[in-house]
Amino acid sequence: WLLDPATPAVSHVALRDLDGRPGDDPEVTEARARAMLSEPIAGILAAQHPGGWWEKPGPGYATKYRGTVWQLIFLDQLGADPAAPGVRRACAYVLDHSQAVTGGFGASGTSAETAPPPSAVIHCLNGNLVRALVGFGWLEDDRVQRAIEWEARAITGEGVERWYASGTSGAGFACAANEGLPCAWGAVKGLLALARIPPGLRSPLVERAIESGAAFLLSRDPATADYPMGWGNTRPSRSWFRLGFPSGYVSDILQNLEVLCELGYGTDARLRSSIDWLLAKQDALGRWRNEYAYNGKTWGDIERQGQPSKWVTLRVCRVLKATRA
Repeated sequence: WLLDPATPAVSHVALRDLDGRPGDDPEVTEARARAMLSEPIAGILAAQHPGGWWEKPGPGYATKYRGTVWQLIFLDQLGADPAAPGVRRACAYVLDHSQAVTGGFGASGTSAETAPPPSAVIHCLNGNLVRALVGFGWLEDDRVQRAIEWEARAITGEGVERWYASGTSGAGFACAANEGLPCAWGAVKGLLALARIPPGLRSPLVERAIESGAAFLLSRDPATADYPMGWGNTRPSRSWFRLGFPSGYVSDILQNLEVLCELGYGTDARLRSSIDWLLAKQDALGRWRNEYAYNGKTWGDIERQGQPSKWVTLRVCRVLKATRA
């Protein structure tokens, strides 16, 4: 089902991640080439302005989810070709316009082509963009290195001179969106960025940040997701329990498992209840539904809300593979 040529983007990522095929495998390169000419990747790139942005110039956070930064994040999740001209233009534009002077990427929706303020930098956006940029081959770019350093220092608190009431408001994922409490969604996104750095290229600072972040995510049962909740909330957001694709700033239980598996915790006994929860959501044909599909909010619907999902099923299979390593 996942290798159906009718959905070449899914087929490409499944061959790469589930079969473990190398990037130069003929079937992988053929599927990727077809994916670049098919929906949803082709539709996203067709909507791109020649200057590299989507919808309007500037840092690109607005609108959700048609602005520039979201397209770069989604193209990465869809397995787009890093060498494609539109992808390279998007990476260059984001690096030129979405980074604050402190190094992190900021959530600003202005149409002015000015850098976002440091007070707009948050873990979820920085993590998503760093992960995409590393995946697209920009790890050695000095600007990406600065964003990685911001992420690691914002996790550990090392060398941070100032926090902001309107953004990242303290070490350990403290965030204004969560009333200054640690935000687990931000933790998932930030660690997804650091996890994509090859182990041999991680600095001691990054290693400390990963250790601290993983300890935070494992401090609660991922199946219950009862991480710190601000603004009087006493129950975790329902979004934790709705598996979806693509993924913006919201995280679900599956994405929590994804990053912990990438960091080597796939066989950790603390994930057992989450795996059981995940398996209980499988249908009789072995598939999982897309319960958070962003329908009507993106340049084109990727899948139908509530229907069996190749992308969600692929995400689950990657986790199950890691838990059986």
